[in-house]
Amino acid sequence: MFREVTRRNFLQQSLAGVTAGLVAGPASLLAQVPGDRPKPADGVTVLNPLARVPASLIIDDSTCLVNLNRFAVPQFAEAFKGQGKYDHDWRKWPHEIPDSFVRKFGEWCGERGVKGKYSVVPYPACVGRLDRGLPGWTKKELDDSLNLVRTLLLPNWDIHPEMVTHTRVIDLNTGHPYPDINPNFMENWDWAVGKSVPQIADYLAYALQILKNVGLPCEGITTPGGFGNRALPELSQAVLLACRDVFATEIPHYFKFLIAQGNESVAPRIEYASGLDTTDPKCVVRIIGCTGDWTGGWDCSDKGDVDKFITADLKRGRAVEIIERGEPCLLFGHWTGFYWHGEEHGFKVFQEAVRRITERYPNLLWMKLTEVSRYWAAKELTRIEKAGEVVSLRAPFAAPRFTVRVVARDKAIPKLVCLDKPVALREAASSSKLQPATWTRDGDAVIVCFDLPKGNSQLQFT
Repeated sequence: MFREVTRRNFLQQSLAGVTAGLVAGPASLLAQVPGDRPKPADGVTVLNPLARVPASLIIDDSTCLVNLNRFAVPQFAEAFKGQGKYDHDWRKWPHEIPDSFVRKFGEWCGERGVKGKYSVVPYPACVGRLDRGLPGWTKKELDDSLNLVRTLLLPNWDIHPEMVTHTRVIDLNTGHPYPDINPNFMENWDWAVGKSVPQIADYLAYALQILKNVGLPCEGITTPGGFGNRALPELSQAVLLACRDVFATEIPHYFKFLIAQGNESVAPRIEYASGLDTTDPKCVVRIIGCTGDWTGGWDCSDKGDVDKFITADLKRGRAVEIIERGEPCLLFGHWTGFYWHGEEHGFKVFQEAVRRITERYPNLLWMKLTEVSRYWAAKELTRIEKAGEVVSLRAPFAAPRFTVRVVARDKAIPKLVCLDKPVALREAASSSKLQPATWTRDGDAVIVCFDLPKGNSQLQFT
């Protein structure tokens, strides 16, 4: 009953005026809605945090111990029986991706400051629920695996459920998979088609609750395969509702799509923003990866191609394209491909990609998806007004390392007041040396970096 009341209030309040006339219409007519947006201020530009390009790694198909594709492929094959789509020799694949590999990966990334998102499928391929036990592994083995995620990965990695099982849809009334094994009852395909926001939100909340039960906090969702492809408005709203319901997440986000080529922006999309001038602002952030899976594939069907990320001469590749644009470079790969049946082909590709990328771009800023989401929400939704030598900001969400470029008169020096309290600023030698509470000159403008609080701030130029 509590969740139903929450959902009713959510639909009535947070979407009022944003999705008017849409929620009751046919799903085919719905579209994700940006929601409220403040008008931009002349002479003020919000830059990337610290005036640097964000980078991240999005890892899919990971979980504790279970080698997901070993158990998923026979279920996929059954769902598409007779079509030959999944004729893999899965019986030869290992059952487990060991914690020793998780530790190797986590320590390597930690030493280099690499951050990102790491899925933990809550009920991997129906083998067992992480909060109830995994048949084939002891309780201690599962407890140790969960503890490794908590202690080694959580500081630098967001944890997402990748739906509930990544294979068969669970009947929430029974906790068991539906008896039908076809695309309509597989998470990767058509189950979400025609479902309402409340129905999808309940399913997401079920997945989130399992991870909450084992002490893994989540602020976002990853969708497996085509889950929600034909129910995108409902999916977006359901993420907002479920994450706020289970974890009281301030800025929920979800990873759904890759744009691996072309000129379309890969910057995060802020959706269903509302209540920006209230004490309870809302939005949901859609995260977009900028590469394909060039680290071995989910089914280990190839050995990857580092040159697609960045070539050996450091001049070409998708990462170069995106970083040169100044957009977030959110790389992508499957955990099963990283491990690659113990041969680690995908991990080796990624290691070389990171080496090349950081050699060319040593000033990248590695961020978790929660950090990227928060920054972009603040970037797009903070109300900024410029009157003479004063810039006023009203932020619905706080954002560390908030960085603005303000056209100012020659030799102007910025003074900062946040929540009616002065904040001391010091001058940095250049934009590459920016840190919070610093500023630097940039032609006819001044760049200021500071930790933006929720509420009112003001920059004065003297």
